[in-house]
Order: sequence, then structure tokens, then C-alpha cells
Amino acid sequence: MAGAPRIGTLVVLRHGQSTWNELNLFTGWHDVPLSAKGEAEADAAGRTLRDAELRFDIVYTSLLSRAIETNRRALTTLGQSDVRIERDWRLNERHYGALQGLDKKETTQRHGAEQTKLWRRSFDVPPPPVDRNSPEHPANDPRYAHIDPHLLPATECLKDVVARVVPFWHEVLVPLLIGGKNVLVVAHGNSLRALAMYLENISEAAIAELNIPTGVPRRYDFVVRDDGTRHELHVASVSYLGDAAAIAAATHAVATQAGT
Repeated sequence: MAGAPRIGTLVVLRHGQSTWNELNLFTGWHDVPLSAKGEAEADAAGRTLRDAELRFDIVYTSLLSRAIETNRRALTTLGQSDVRIERDWRLNERHYGALQGLDKKETTQRHGAEQTKLWRRSFDVPPPPVDRNSPEHPANDPRYAHIDPHLLPATECLKDVVARVVPFWHEVLVPLLIGGKNVLVVAHGNSLRALAMYLENISEAAIAELNIPTGVPRRYDFVVRDDGTRHELHVASVSYLGDAAAIAAATHAVATQAGT
């Protein structure tokens, strides 16, 4: 009797620190480059993947430069620059609406810690939206011209990000993983929180406390179950790759960005 088919491994990676991360600004869909620290984090992520002896069949990134460049640097260090790369807007960071470009601690001082934490970490409370004519609205960015304008957000809460990431999981990632492909996803704090929430059955209350550090690969291994109508993937194990103390320190830094 033949053995069970191999299920692929999924690794997710939040982009390295961006210049607006460095300045502690709400970034969202605003396109900014990596900082010098972010470039080093991307290179280090590649070394971590290399040390874990991981190889990928396909990579997905968002449409934002900080994820694209993190992926490029990590794959170069890993020695796998020739892997197939696809981009999908559904992996973009959460759109922070009118908060984009504002200092996180100044926002806390102006609006209070409770309101700022709601905007940053609640499941279903979005920040105030940007105007349709604002340069911060993605409908005014040619990179999104191929997307139905009604799908492009003026602001988002995490619930909105879940609504675009979960279909991406089912439509794109599940068939690849069931087909035995190893997949790397290079994305953002909130798009990866949305994916983790779904895959790991994290509650709306608990997701507020999940902080994903920049530049640290997170590995998922799966088992497949057949519910009679379709194959379902369930997480068998999930863990960050790399030095545990450094990961803990980086996670804490994310949690305290807004002083809340």
C-alpha cells in the first residue's frame, strides 16, 4: 500500500524593518523601502532558512516594495534566486486609513491609549478612512489598476484583512501544499496575523496580543484530512525559526511600538 502523499511546508516571513517602521509611523499600504536594519534582517532570514535546509518550489509576496525586497534578499542569501515568484495584493498590509503616515506614540497621546489600541489591535474597529481622492487611497495607485475598485480599501480592520487572506489561503496555498510544494510567503504583520488567526484558531480577543516580529521565518507543517467533500489542511506544528531570545525581544518591540 502506497504511503500518504507528502504535504508541503509553508514558511511565512514578515518583511524586514522599513524606514517607516524605524520612524514608528503607521505604514499600511504606503510604499516605503527597507531600512538598513531591515536589509540586514532580510539577509539574516535567508541564512536562517539556509541553516534549516529549506528549499521552496514557489514564493508569494505582496505588491509592496518592503516585502518584495525582503524576499529578494532572503532568496539571494538562501541561494535560491531562481525560484518562481508571484505577487498578490491580498497579502498587502492592512490599510490604516487616515492613520497612514502618523507617528504611533503621538497618535496615542492625541487620542488616548484605549482608542489607539482599538485602531491597532482590535478585530473589527477600523481607523477613519482616507478620502477617495487621497494619494493614500489605492484606487489612485497604478499598481492596483487591475483590481476591481470596489475591492480597494480606504481603511481596514483585521476582520477586513481576514476576508481577503482566507480566500487566498484556500484558492492558492492549499492546492500547492496538498500537491507537495514547499511555499514561502513574504508579507506583513497584519496579513500574517490574519492567516495565523485562521490557521491556528486564534480567537478575536487573543489575536490582539499576537505580535509578529520583522524578519523572522515562521514554519507551518500540516496534516491533511478528508471531510468527505474536500481535503482540509490542519496545522500539525508551527514555530519560529532562529534564536529564541532574539525572537522574544523582537516580538516585545512590536508590542510596545505605540506605547499602549
